Amino acid sequence: MESPAPTAMLPILTLTVNPALDASTVTDQVIGEHKLRCHTGRLDPGGGGVNVARVVHRLGGQTIAAYTAGGPTGEAYRRLVEAERIPTLVVPISGSTRQNFTVDETSTGKQFRFVLEGPELSEPEWRGCLAVVAECVPAGGYVVASGSLPKGVPDDFYARVARLANERGARCIVDASGAPLAAALTEGVFLVKPSRRELGAHFGRTLDSEESQVEAASSLVADGSSHHVALTLGGEGAVLASQTGVLRLTVPHVQVRSTVGAGDSFLAAFVLRMAQGRSLQDAFRAAVAAGTATVTTTATELCSRADVERLEAELAAQALEP
Repeated sequence: MESPAPTAMLPILTLTVNPALDASTVTDQVIGEHKLRCHTGRLDPGGGGVNVARVVHRLGGQTIAAYTAGGPTGEAYRRLVEAERIPTLVVPISGSTRQNFTVDETSTGKQFRFVLEGPELSEPEWRGCLAVVAECVPAGGYVVASGSLPKGVPDDFYARVARLANERGARCIVDASGAPLAAALTEGVFLVKPSRRELGAHFGRTLDSEESQVEAASSLVADGSSHHVALTLGGEGAVLASQTGVLRLTVPHVQVRSTVGAGDSFLAAFVLRMAQGRSLQDAFRAAVAAGTATVTTTATELCSRADVERLEAELAAQALEP
């Protein structure tokens, strides 16, 4: 697939309030109370917004990643992000940046993911994150607020981010769940990217049928909560509801190795293609391609540009239908 001719790109700012230093390794079998011999591990700077920024850069785009960092793990996290040459805005915190741990069990193909709780943020610290957004929000561009909120941060934090973006003429994208998602929707955003479970929880029901999925996603568009709703369905593909209708894509058949970072990759490709001035359909295809490419990688690795562009070409032949 030939890359489109370079065009002016709208600016993108990502925000990660609860980043994580992702450690991953491989062992033959996970057995309780045994000393487990593991293969060489790897460290990656994880967390929603930072992963979005990393994938945007891998796909040839530009973004600024704002995130919190503190303690020894925060210093290690900074070095890893800097090694990928991503422009950053770091909000120092007194607590230590959290860690996540992923173990792939080779005997069964299972993956065990241990997600640690983040540090508690003080009010001056989380308000410092909002101050960074207020100062750096790209007018006419995109603000991507993604990931869990640590203790101490109010549930309406993403709603406040959306308000700042809206006031400055930027498009706010939120990837969250539970109360933070609900609060952001009351403010009105450009895009949300819930999973089936997250959207079902928002409405208090399961979304087992295609009809219920489309109805739930479309209702958020109809009431003005979000201009677009990208509902991710894992191996079943994704649904995109917007004011112009509903699109659905199934995912290409691939070997799934790890789902870590797939949702972030989906979001990164979507916002990048939109920022490049591409169509909504192109952005949706790129998003599904990036999410699919990421699940083919091991542990906490993210997608490559070559794989994403190859899968985009495959998806271009698939009809975009509800």
